[in-house]
Amino acid sequence: MRRRLVAAIAAVAAFAVLLFALPLGMVLGRTFRDEEVLRLQRDTIAATREIDLGSDARDPVELPRGDDRIAVYDRRGRRVAGRGPVVADEAVRRTLRAGRPAEARAAGELLVAVPLLSDERMTGVVRAARDDSAAQTDIRQAWVLLAAVGAAVVGLAALAAWVLGRRLAAPLERVAVVASRLGDGDFSARAPRASIEEVDKVGRALDSTAVRLHDLVMRERAFTADASHQLRTPLAALRIELEAMELRGAPAPEVGAALAQVDRLQTTIDTLLTVARDVPRPRERTDVVGLLDELENGWRGRLAAASRPLRVHAPGAPIEVRASRAVLVEILNVLMDNAWRHGRGAVVVRARCSGGYVAVEVGDEGPGFELDPEDAFERRRTQGPGHGIGLALARALAHAEGGRLDVPQPGPGPVVRLLVPVAISESWAPEDARSPSGRPGRED
Repeated sequence: MRRRLVAAIAAVAAFAVLLFALPLGMVLGRTFRDEEVLRLQRDTIAATREIDLGSDARDPVELPRGDDRIAVYDRRGRRVAGRGPVVADEAVRRTLRAGRPAEARAAGELLVAVPLLSDERMTGVVRAARDDSAAQTDIRQAWVLLAAVGAAVVGLAALAAWVLGRRLAAPLERVAVVASRLGDGDFSARAPRASIEEVDKVGRALDSTAVRLHDLVMRERAFTADASHQLRTPLAALRIELEAMELRGAPAPEVGAALAQVDRLQTTIDTLLTVARDVPRPRERTDVVGLLDELENGWRGRLAAASRPLRVHAPGAPIEVRASRAVLVEILNVLMDNAWRHGRGAVVVRARCSGGYVAVEVGDEGPGFELDPEDAFERRRTQGPGHGIGLALARALAHAEGGRLDVPQPGPGPVVRLLVPVAISESWAPEDARSPSGRPGRED
């Protein structure tokens, strides 16, 4: 903002200086030329007192000495003496016709013609020419002075704009710091006052927002704690009942599957509570390669039972990201479950570097999303086919870890992509990727 304000005010000042300086410079230039012409005319009139154009042609006309080029013409327009055109030019002819001084301008010189009088009768015309270098020098000096004054005005305007911009930007920068603290979960942050009504209004609104957010978060955390106790108690009872069934001997195979689902539900609840707990958590570092190995081992059997192959492409060396391992496991399990329930054919999991992020893509060979892919991330759907709340929950978890979840390819052959900030700067060469044929057990 500061730079834009300085640039805008400097531009306005420069435009105002141009509007003022250009006409003034032109007027000064015309004034200097007119003054030089008047001087030349005055000197020429004075010279006529020393010139006698008599009737005797044998008596030569004597001209005064000086730097001006003077020529004398008779009443018929013929040059009698001096330096000038042989035949009278326009200025001399105007003087002969009107009997008054005339002026003209040529390239690089000033011209005047004044009548030569004898006994109150015009006997001829005196023509004088002078270089206009003096006028040009005065004009150049005037332009230099105007340019200096204009530059000083623009500079002062830019300086004033910089001071004003600093005074306006500093309170806004402090408000931005407070807003950043609020974004990090510090609801005790308050915006300082700047004695600028507009900025103080923003600060008061931010303070009010902080209070409302604090109350809202406290209510959400209280609800989460209550819900956790309410969910853990029946889950513990359900686990006890299932384990008792196992102890009674020859349990049904469904009991083992039910216990696995109870464990998964318990892990999901613990992960959600960890994410929603009272203070911001320090960012963990998680190895994506090891995580994909565990993901493959966990989903290989289930997909193989449905005659669907699993292909995992991962970097050859460990790579760490700034995210919780439990949260990443939950997100990837949601993506794998979505591909298993709604997709077809082979499931492909690919990890690659993407501009400071690690991109983990999960795709299959199904028809893809029927409607807008963003609809799949809506938490509430009243009608029509959907993907439940799994993808919505996965996106919320990804945002909580500083990443994002999107659908770069909606289908056919849909791909859902998880982007997580990389913890250590790495560059992955194509040969580091493990292809299904390059490592045993990577494809089923």
